[in-house]
Amino acid sequence: MVHDIWVLMIDKGWLLALLRGAGITLLIGFLGVVIGLAAAIPLAILRWRRVPVLSQLVDAYSIVIRGVPGLLVIYLLFFGSVDWVQKIASAFGYANSAENAYPFIVGILAIAAISCAYSIEVIRGALQSVPVGVLEAARSLSLSPRVTFFHVTLPLALRLALGGINNVWQMTIKDTSLVSVVGMQELMRGAAVAAGITRSPLLFYCLAAAMFFAMTAVSQVLFNRAERHFNRGFSRG
Repeated sequence: MVHDIWVLMIDKGWLLALLRGAGITLLIGFLGVVIGLAAAIPLAILRWRRVPVLSQLVDAYSIVIRGVPGLLVIYLLFFGSVDWVQKIASAFGYANSAENAYPFIVGILAIAAISCAYSIEVIRGALQSVPVGVLEAARSLSLSPRVTFFHVTLPLALRLALGGINNVWQMTIKDTSLVSVVGMQELMRGAAVAAGITRSPLLFYCLAAAMFFAMTAVSQVLFNRAERHFNRGFSRG
């Protein structure tokens, strides 16, 4: 039994394939969260400020994306944009390159769109949770609204949002398994291929589960350390 598993994992190279898939999972998740967070910050500010029309558009985007399955978002992006992406790539002579990179790009954009919708709510809630007394202290120092926002309100809000961003990241790591439907060779896709070829589904799906758990567990430790670091000097009362 042990010898058979060793042959499958090492001699046949399936362990390396799963590790490569885990690396792609982390890359897609990281880029998706970074892009989503970069887009979510200004959108959350618009919603928090209640800017006419723009706030309503942000509300609609957040509600729609959070209200439909992530798999549907991926399908809509993949099948809704493949034609014009190929046309643009062909115009510049990169049709083959675009075809190979398209699932990767769509996967990142889909994960970014999903994480952005959730991050908007996290950051908006954090902006509303900034203590009023801190803002009053900034005004008493004659700080301009611009300086107060960028040097007091936003940094405090991002600190308060760190726990919520952790939740978005943990969710995103698991959602990356959905991009396998567009041909991405991430962890779940690699496990499915290995299970089908070797006829050992229990082994490979358990390994995939262990790798996902390891990624989320390490992420939780890192976020806990980050929260302790950024909460230094702040009262917990």
